[in-house]
Amino acid sequence: MLLQAAVDGGGVPDSGLAGAMVDLMDALGLWGAAIAVGLDNVFPPVPSEIVLPLAGFAASQGTFSLTGALIATTLGSVVGAGLLYGLGAVFGRERSLAIFAKVPLLKISDFERTEAWFAKHGSKAIFFGRMVPIFRSLISLPAGVERMNLALFLTLTTLGSLIWNSIFVVTGYRLGRDWDRVEPWADRFQKLVIAAVLVVVVGFVAIRLRELLRERRAS
Repeated sequence: MLLQAAVDGGGVPDSGLAGAMVDLMDALGLWGAAIAVGLDNVFPPVPSEIVLPLAGFAASQGTFSLTGALIATTLGSVVGAGLLYGLGAVFGRERSLAIFAKVPLLKISDFERTEAWFAKHGSKAIFFGRMVPIFRSLISLPAGVERMNLALFLTLTTLGSLIWNSIFVVTGYRLGRDWDRVEPWADRFQKLVIAAVLVVVVGFVAIRLRELLRERRAS
């Protein structure tokens, strides 16, 4: 196993969460990468900032191709998000909330903040939410509860996931054994995304207010 040989040679953790992800990708190849990233969507405490660079590292070691890694990780993201969308659509808000409350390390307030963000920003929350921790997983639940157009949901989820995944997979691929240097940059990038979302929202509100003022003056 090429990836496991690299682990044994140093540079990649062989225990804990990262070690488990290495074992999964080493055993199942691209399917392992897809499952690992899918778990990030279904179970948010599994951090994609660790899993994605590892997938890039695995590609650099010849475990699978870089293109395959990008496709597999994005597919995993979309399938994971789709499962939560289905959960919200089938069970509704209250029962979904009851299930959510039983997930370790998550709080009801996490769901409520995500729900409020979706209610306020709609489709934009789905796209940008793929690049924000916790939100990228939970945003699918209120989308399902509100029965958002499924084709639109899948399109925005795919695009947002592809952008996020590509950044970390490609970086992990280029860094090789120094893949773990990616993680400290994740927080900075996430803050940049949040700032971009705020700019978009402020701009949208400013345009609407200007339109309302024009309508009042016209009347």
